[in-house]
Amino acid sequence: MIEHSDVSRRKMLQAAAGGALIATVPGMVRTATSAESIKIGMPVALTGPSGGIGAQMRRACEFWAKGVNAKGGLLGRPVELIIEDTAGNPATAVRKAQEMVERSGVRILTCIVASNEALATVPKLAEWDTIFISGDNGDGRLTGESLVPNFFRPNVSGPMGTRAVALYLRDSPLKNFYGLGMDYAWGHNSMEVFEAEVRRAGKNFTGAIFSPQGTKDFSTYIMKIRQSDADGIYLVLAGDDNNAFLAQAKQYRLGEKMQLLTEIVDQMSIQATGDSAIGLIGSSRYPFRYDNPANKTFVAAWRGEYGKNPDLFEGDQYQSCVVLQAGIEKAGSIEAAKLRAALEGLEVDSIKGRVVMRACDHQGEQQGFIVKVVRREGMDHPEPEVIATYPGNRVTPPCNKMVFND
Repeated sequence: MIEHSDVSRRKMLQAAAGGALIATVPGMVRTATSAESIKIGMPVALTGPSGGIGAQMRRACEFWAKGVNAKGGLLGRPVELIIEDTAGNPATAVRKAQEMVERSGVRILTCIVASNEALATVPKLAEWDTIFISGDNGDGRLTGESLVPNFFRPNVSGPMGTRAVALYLRDSPLKNFYGLGMDYAWGHNSMEVFEAEVRRAGKNFTGAIFSPQGTKDFSTYIMKIRQSDADGIYLVLAGDDNNAFLAQAKQYRLGEKMQLLTEIVDQMSIQATGDSAIGLIGSSRYPFRYDNPANKTFVAAWRGEYGKNPDLFEGDQYQSCVVLQAGIEKAGSIEAAKLRAALEGLEVDSIKGRVVMRACDHQGEQQGFIVKVVRREGMDHPEPEVIATYPGNRVTPPCNKMVFND
C-alpha cells in the first residue's frame, strides 16, 4: 500500500494522533498523468468498542481495492480509499463523511460500522448526491422505515440473522428464552424481531435487558439471566462487549444452565475468548468454510495475503465491495443516479452464493447460515461449523419490513 507523497510528515503524525488515516491508492502510485481515481469514503470505527470490527472491514476494503487496482482499476480508473476513524460516534461519522464529500469529492461511502452511525448518515445522502453501500449495518430500519434512495445493503441485516436463528429454534426442544442486547439501535431492533419470531413459533419470551456499549463487567446482567430460568439466552452483542460477556459467562458456568444463542458468531470473538465460546449457536453473516468456488478462491487469496482465514466482518464487507464493483461496471459511472439504477435488481454470484439487490428496499437477498462453535481434533482453536442453511427468500423479510409473515 503506497501513501500519497505530498502529505507532509507533520500531517501524518497529526493524523495518527487524531485517529485519521492517510488516503491511499492500494497497489498503485498516483501520478500527474494517471486517470482520476474513484474515491471511496470510509468513515470507519477503528478505535473504541467496535474498533476490532472496523479493522476487519477496513482490511476487506483494502484487499478488494488492491485486487481491483492490480487489474487496471474500475472503468480504467484506480480505486482510492479515503479512511477516517469515527471511534463509533454518530456525530463524528456524519462530520467525517461530509468532509470526504466536500473536500475530497467522494461520491461513494462504505465501511460505516455501527447502525446508529449509519442511521445518522443516511438523511444526508441526497444532499451529498452520494451512494452509501453498507458492509455491516444490521438495523432493519435502514431498509425499512428509514430507507433512503441512495442507501444499499448487500450485507445480512439484523432481522435476517435473527430470522435464521428463529428458524433453527422452531425444531429445537428449547421453549423459554431471555435476551441480552447492546443498548443502541441494532440491539433493540434485533431483540424486537427475535421476540416476535419466538412468539410466532409458539414459544415463550420472558424478557430482555440491554447493556450500554462498552460494558466490561456483565456480572449483574448474568445474575439476572440466571434468575430468568430460561432454556436459552439470545445475545445481540459484538466486539469487545461480546468478548467480555462470553468470558464472564464461562466463569459463571452460564452455558451449563442454558443454551447460549447469538445473532453473530465471528472468529475474532472465538479467538479472544477461546473455549468460552464452545457450544455457542448463532447465525453467521459469512462462514469462511462455506463450500462454493468463489469462496474457495477468495479464502485462498486471503490466506496468501494475510496468512489466516477471513473473518465474518471481512467476508461480509468484501461481498459488499464486490456488489459495488458490479454496480459501477454495469452503470459505467459513479454518478449517484446511474449507480443507483444499476444496483437496483442487480444479481451477483458471491462468496456466499447468489445475492439479489432488491429494487423495492435495496436489501441484498441471500441465504442464511447457522453455525455452532466446536473444537475438533487437530484444531488449534475452536471454529464455527455450519449446521444449517436457509434460502434467501426465507431469511429476508418482505420489502421495507422487519417482520416475517410465516
